Amino acid sequence: MYFTLLFALTCLVTCHGFVGTDEKNESHCGLLKSVLDYTLLSVKMDKNGFHREVITTVQLGSIVPSSIRISLVYQWPKGVFIDPYQVTSQKEHSNWQILIDSAIDLEVPAHKTEGFVSYAYPTNGPSLRLRKVIIPIHGRYHEPSAVGKTFISVDIPAPDLLIRSDECTNLSDMDPHTVVNAPCTADNASICSWVKVHFQVVLSKELGHMSFQLPVGDSSLVLPVCGGTLLVTLICCVVLSKYMWTHRTVQ
Repeated sequence: MYFTLLFALTCLVTCHGFVGTDEKNESHCGLLKSVLDYTLLSVKMDKNGFHREVITTVQLGSIVPSSIRISLVYQWPKGVFIDPYQVTSQKEHSNWQILIDSAIDLEVPAHKTEGFVSYAYPTNGPSLRLRKVIIPIHGRYHEPSAVGKTFISVDIPAPDLLIRSDECTNLSDMDPHTVVNAPCTADNASICSWVKVHFQVVLSKELGHMSFQLPVGDSSLVLPVCGGTLLVTLICCVVLSKYMWTHRTVQ
């Protein structure tokens, strides 16, 4: 009888603990969803030429639990690159850490490389509600145009905003947002489940992507340019040879 009573009390305490844990988890998930519903994202591009800056501002809701974590995921096209040495040198003066998913070759032209992904994580700093990250990007040289184009357009898609909570483990009911897997931190030591926010991205000029123009060469001018260069070289050689023959010194 005593064993039966003890067993019943143990089950009661265990069940109560599970219920309490579920209620706490549901509460934290509710806070996470409220943050998702009141989050804003704006993106714009600054500077000119081959060297630009993509400026992203994240504004979370009015109540942000300390357990909330955010990340920005950028899908970069092959027409641009991020200089990892520049990112490392600016690390001490930035409130964000940047993780690049692959090695970056700074020298290859656009038609000989592929796009890549980078992740941005805020470091501990002032006010998690409003965060701004500035990512310097650089245009790659492009293959000369065969149809007479002098500029080519490079499209930059808006980043994805990922949010998670250390206290919320049940992410099954986050509609219309979706759950994705991504590195937990910039150290890339582990993978976490994140909620990708679906909302209207506000851009400075166009909705959904940014674009800028880069100059390209004209392949139809290869023969005229090479021919002209060779002709000028020959003329210079003849003139120089004639001058040296005329002013030669007789020993």
